[in-house]
Amino acid sequence: MSDIATRYRNRADIFAAKVAAVEPGRWSDPSPCAEWTARDVVGHIVDMHAVMLRPLGRSLSPAPSVAEDPLAAFVAARADVEALLDDPATAKREVDAPAGRLTVERHIDQVVSIDMVMHGWDLARATGQDDTIDPAEVEAMWPGLQHLPDEMRIPGAFGRGVVVFGPEVRVPDDAPLQHRLLGLLGRDPNWSA
Repeated sequence: MSDIATRYRNRADIFAAKVAAVEPGRWSDPSPCAEWTARDVVGHIVDMHAVMLRPLGRSLSPAPSVAEDPLAAFVAARADVEALLDDPATAKREVDAPAGRLTVERHIDQVVSIDMVMHGWDLARATGQDDTIDPAEVEAMWPGLQHLPDEMRIPGAFGRGVVVFGPEVRVPDDAPLQHRLLGLLGRDPNWSA
């Protein structure tokens, strides 16, 4: 198994645990993502799994919707992406992505895999769970995110209605690294509903 596949599985395990831990009455709770509920956060992650399949002319397998069963919807979407990573020929195939020409596995790693880390924080924060991001993840993400291109913060730069990152939230220089990372990504580390 490649490092990318292992990293994806670890992140998906953590995200799935957060989805499974959401109390039934909390799915409509607001999230740190403007205009999204906790259910919408999971919906976004499932939708991003579908985006990973599109360059290959594939779509998600039939499964319950996020409205019906958020965990089942995520588990099914995850299985579809893991199937790509488990097939060496498919994983190494090059596809056109918004970031340029990438292998399927690199596209997954740079988009939906990392998305589960950040949106896992959003889901945890929205539903009263432990929102600690693995410190190794924070350390690994920090250097690359300090110089986000401005276009990543422009609504619609990657398509109608697409917002990648919000405006930077100023966080004190001596704040914990997770807080500084969240601020760079346009999130208020002290957000509450």
